[in-house]
Amino acid sequence: MDESVAAPVTGSSALAAFGEETWQGRVRVEQVGSTYVLHCAVGNLAGLCERLMSGGEHMFATLVVEDESVQWLLTYVFYPVKGGAFTHVVIRQPISERHLPSIAAVVPAADWHEREAADLFGLVFDGHPRLGAFVLHDGWSKSAQPMRHGFDIRDRSSIPTRRDVPEPNRSLDAPGSFSMPVGPVFSDLAESAHFRIETLGEDVSRIAIRFFYKYRAVEKLAEGQPVDRALLLAERFSGAAAFAHGLAFCQAIEDIAHLTVPPRAMVLRAMLAELERLRSHAATITGICNSTALAVATSQAAMIEEDLLRLSAVASGHRYLFGMVTPGGLAIDLPDELCRQTAAEAEVIARRMARLHRLLRQSSSFLDRLEEVGATSSAAATLLGLVGPIARASGVARDIRVLFPYAAYREYPPHVPIEVQGDGYARLRVLFREAAESAALMARLAARIPGGPASLADIGLCQGAALGAVEAPLGAAFHWVRLGADGRVLRYRIAPPSFANWPGFQFAAEEFAFQDFPIILATFGLSNAESDR
Repeated sequence: MDESVAAPVTGSSALAAFGEETWQGRVRVEQVGSTYVLHCAVGNLAGLCERLMSGGEHMFATLVVEDESVQWLLTYVFYPVKGGAFTHVVIRQPISERHLPSIAAVVPAADWHEREAADLFGLVFDGHPRLGAFVLHDGWSKSAQPMRHGFDIRDRSSIPTRRDVPEPNRSLDAPGSFSMPVGPVFSDLAESAHFRIETLGEDVSRIAIRFFYKYRAVEKLAEGQPVDRALLLAERFSGAAAFAHGLAFCQAIEDIAHLTVPPRAMVLRAMLAELERLRSHAATITGICNSTALAVATSQAAMIEEDLLRLSAVASGHRYLFGMVTPGGLAIDLPDELCRQTAAEAEVIARRMARLHRLLRQSSSFLDRLEEVGATSSAAATLLGLVGPIARASGVARDIRVLFPYAAYREYPPHVPIEVQGDGYARLRVLFREAAESAALMARLAARIPGGPASLADIGLCQGAALGAVEAPLGAAFHWVRLGADGRVLRYRIAPPSFANWPGFQFAAEEFAFQDFPIILATFGLSNAESDR
């Protein structure tokens, strides 16, 4: 089924929703720029978030926890599924009070965000069933709390020095059942992750996922850094989507500083973002072919990916587009003729991808491994807060480029393909169709590149906080930045798409055959490194 994302609508339902009599006096609503901020007491938090999520009107983006020395400041970020304005639910409480109500029961997408905040800040989310040993495991002290201001990253005594591997609890206890560990060490380029698969016969009954074997504390390292140094962290915590994450960070800085990016930079940013999307989708398709043991198709897809990496290097000087984006525009201007050549070569490569897709559709053995395997319904994708191609393969029509246009996407809106089956083959079809659209969009952009500068000459920084949002290749990515009066980073929060989508993989892989596990994993195409940030 072919559908497209609806065009965004203006305004927000936030004021109307919380102007009801039942919320009067309990919620203070203010508009800050284009964002609605809902201030509430801790006791009203769960009910307020449930009201936001009711009827499928809003989607949860991220939870930002800030240690302000004398009080906790928590910002729960939501956005309307039809576009308009972000909604921030803000609560404050004394720093000595660490207990907060969990919203995971009414906002399942907040599950991992609360678990992460519990480990890194020492908060307790009352009612959450799985707190502890999420980020900090394998020898970390329970009192470490590395995101608190008092934690010194130079103090090695708080860093784990031993490997502690407790026996995990099993949820399946029946004759013939067994638990199989997969990982955390893999061959090839795969990052560390541990999957505990519980099976009874051939069917997977439950999967438990553990990341953070390489927890790098990117958000902690950014504190106190000037903007240009923090940008290096934004680009490098997940190099496969360096441009998208760097762009989200820069957009937050530009919002704080009230900068207007030159039109030329807006178009070039969109071109580079689509080139990165095209290359990323080619890499995921390579992994899917490899998971089904199609050696020839894997080689063909890998050659396409390599050609796109080389094309990126010719255009920008780096195979993964490092160092291209900067607050106020681009670090390097690209000549018009180079842009046109890049777009033309991208279209040629896209035609090769289309031919590969036609050949794969003719392979019955390949389709048998994908069709009706790892299916995720639209209702489940919505409930879990899935994003990107994974969500769109399940009929969830959401794309940040359309809902909250940035760069040149308002003038050049993309056609966003939607499938509804939600299985592995639907995810593959979305990848191929999005790749074709990226190449076509690059051609449209290259034909109309405006003149003028590609960056601002001066970007005066000021104190403030803002959220940068982009549609990375794997889905919606959110970067929250707070700057101090000296222009240095006080708080940096990253909510990457893989962090949102891993619970969806866990849901999709259960109740399918054990041998389907690596194929379902490949069709999700997620990044371990994005979680180990």
